[in-house]
Amino acid sequence: MAIELGSDSVRAIAAEKVGQDMLHILGYEESAKYSCVSRGTVVQTSSAGYMIKELLMLLANRIGLDELPAAFTLVGGESLQIVPIHAKRDLIRRQPLTATLMQKLRQECQEKLETKYPNIAVLDLFPSHFVIDGQTQENTPSPAQQGTMIEGHYTAFIGKQDIRQKIQDSFDRACRTIEYSFVRPDALLSAFAFEDPSVLNDGCAVLDLGAQTSTLSVYKGNQYLSTKMVPYGGYHLTEAICDWGIPFPIAERIKCEHGAATTDVLERRYMMKIKATDGSDIRLSNEQVTQRIAQHLEKMLAPLLKELNRFAERIRIVYITGGGSMLNGMMEFIQARTPIEVTYGSHATLLDRTTDDEFCSPRYASLVGALILGSDYRDAHPGKTIDPPTITGIDKITQQVLKLFTDQPNE
Repeated sequence: MAIELGSDSVRAIAAEKVGQDMLHILGYEESAKYSCVSRGTVVQTSSAGYMIKELLMLLANRIGLDELPAAFTLVGGESLQIVPIHAKRDLIRRQPLTATLMQKLRQECQEKLETKYPNIAVLDLFPSHFVIDGQTQENTPSPAQQGTMIEGHYTAFIGKQDIRQKIQDSFDRACRTIEYSFVRPDALLSAFAFEDPSVLNDGCAVLDLGAQTSTLSVYKGNQYLSTKMVPYGGYHLTEAICDWGIPFPIAERIKCEHGAATTDVLERRYMMKIKATDGSDIRLSNEQVTQRIAQHLEKMLAPLLKELNRFAERIRIVYITGGGSMLNGMMEFIQARTPIEVTYGSHATLLDRTTDDEFCSPRYASLVGALILGSDYRDAHPGKTIDPPTITGIDKITQQVLKLFTDQPNE
């Protein structure tokens, strides 16, 4: 199970592992019932908790289970950043480099950052390299290795303190357990790199175009080189169309069905008659709509493309993903502004042939990545049990009320 509290909705997915790095999607549920998430950050924990509980009940019913008490989850949000951090240990004498020692180095790095910056939380730490008695290696030392002086160098994903806490509070209100949290950029990278693992050494970037945020992550040789986020996404392109006096739902449909990221991909030009908010008729061409979208895209993505092009000589490929990447002409728009090869990120090779083709869409990439990371997490922690959430009397009543409205025939 994986849950994402995204820019404008809460999404839940369940899958069964059917082979090595191979999943069969069992079910999916999504809700935007309450405006409780903004730019990847929970702003209303009670509503988010209600939606998590409701979605898990719907999903459990869909796949024929009594309940789904826990899930992996994704964290991100507008304050997401990376910082390098390292810790050093003098072991006095030559000793085995045990897993416990590695964990202590990692924990020391986390404590250093959270002590220095009390308003931030370390969302995840990724090892970049280690130095053992003056010798550098990329792989995490094994207990078979020995050393006297060891340095652990890490890349830390950090964010505002309340990012993780509000997600935890939302799960607590839902009486559900977070099995483990993954940062969204790493989930996406895990999903795309599986098809061609060589890109991890050659260098790649992921440009994630969401509803309210867009994020760039650059990776090469076992470490993240950069991550940058702008608080703009597909939602703001729709708002630009609304400026003509068009209601938001109609503007969204016009963007998706008639707009594009660049006029270069328009096969023909035509006019449309659109009902405005005040009841009057507006005449617009698909070319006018596309030109407005392109103008706003230029401003929105300029900081990300500038950062991306800093690594033009160091990385091989750029993966684009997220709901915004599905806009007609988006790949052509990005390719015209960078010398790096641009392609759509694909996670299709992670799904078995009996899974509905719908789940190969970019909008499911982060959730599939979370499921793959969750599978790896379980392999690394065999036999680990999940503590059941504490359910109060009021929670039990709430669950029964929800169950009345979520019971549905299995599909």
